[in-house]
Amino acid sequence: MFGLVPGLRVISSYRRRWLLKDVVAGVVLTTLLVPQGMAYAELAGLPPITGLYTSIMCLLGYAAFGPSRILVLGPDSSLGPMIAATILPLIAAKGDPERAVALASMLAIMVAAIMILASVAKLGFIADLISKPTMIGYMNGLALTILIGQLPKLFGFKVEAEGLIGEIAGFARGLADGKPVAAAATAGICGIALILVLQYWLPKVPAVLIMVVLEIAATTVFGLGKHGVSLVGVLPKGFPPFTLPDVPRADIGPLFAGALGIAVVSLADTISTASAFAARTGQEVHGNGEMIGIGAANLAAGLFQGFPVSTSGSRTAVAERSGAKTQLAGVTGAAVIIVMILLVPGLFRNLPQPALAAVVITASLSLADVPGTIDLSSSLAITTIFTPEPSTGIWVLSGALLFLTAKRKVR
Repeated sequence: MFGLVPGLRVISSYRRRWLLKDVVAGVVLTTLLVPQGMAYAELAGLPPITGLYTSIMCLLGYAAFGPSRILVLGPDSSLGPMIAATILPLIAAKGDPERAVALASMLAIMVAAIMILASVAKLGFIADLISKPTMIGYMNGLALTILIGQLPKLFGFKVEAEGLIGEIAGFARGLADGKPVAAAATAGICGIALILVLQYWLPKVPAVLIMVVLEIAATTVFGLGKHGVSLVGVLPKGFPPFTLPDVPRADIGPLFAGALGIAVVSLADTISTASAFAARTGQEVHGNGEMIGIGAANLAAGLFQGFPVSTSGSRTAVAERSGAKTQLAGVTGAAVIIVMILLVPGLFRNLPQPALAAVVITASLSLADVPGTIDLSSSLAITTIFTPEPSTGIWVLSGALLFLTAKRKVR
């Protein structure tokens, strides 16, 4: 039984002296889970509240079935554009939030099924087959796509466009037409600057939390809502019911194609992150076990109006620095979010939307691997000179084009 449900093994060997550290780490972790969850939900084209639902359920699912004692799963910036690219073409032109949530939930369930079946087939080695040049190109293209997509929200207006080039052109036209809202742009740019400064000079301080608190305070004091700044507003109160998403058969094919890509990226992220943190603690990484854990997290999210999730390196690092010893830290974070949406759903009503854009943009900057790109560029130059086929460059370009050529509609 312990082998099937690793969470039971943790409970059986739990030490009392870990309790306080896990609870404190869980509370600190919540300061990232809430704003990032809402921001990444909007990045995926979904209502902000779904990011909180997703965070709660995936944390609980992984705590029960995930093999790692330290990994933190949740909504992820690398999956947001992939989710949006999959579901937005399937909804009406004006957008239907309920249909979007149903599609995203089904997408999470499909990812769960793929992961669990792959684990049963012992395919955990697949993550090791993804070449480094492909991943670097993919992540760089992803970072650029996220950055461009969030710029209109940062400046307080919307762009209706398809594809990266269309988004750039739409943003440029918006600037030329005077669409930016000065108060929104100020709030967003100041949010980015504050996060980057704090992360550089005070890396142990929860930069995102401080930015969110100050943005809410500024909205309250200066009445930013009255100056054209869009706010998050009061979140729906209560916990979502168990729901089987109702999706037309015609949408199953496109959703499955998207689920395959998301599953591969999620597995690669989880294995790489797990390996990095396991090296510090002497733990082993079990690829097939991680597949079960990711599958359980996605299944739990999909059955409660959530969307696909992956491992978060930044949130895992926060949990580790805060003293987390086991998955009880994640369970504590889930519990705190539940208390918030049940008792104080209006806590973030004055949070500006540009502040969420600032969270996503700063996250996208961390995705880009500039040193790795420079090293690969040097390798490409040497390969071009000495071999007729610069395969490294081909793989880098293929990874980047995976997102640079993806067409999605920005709402």
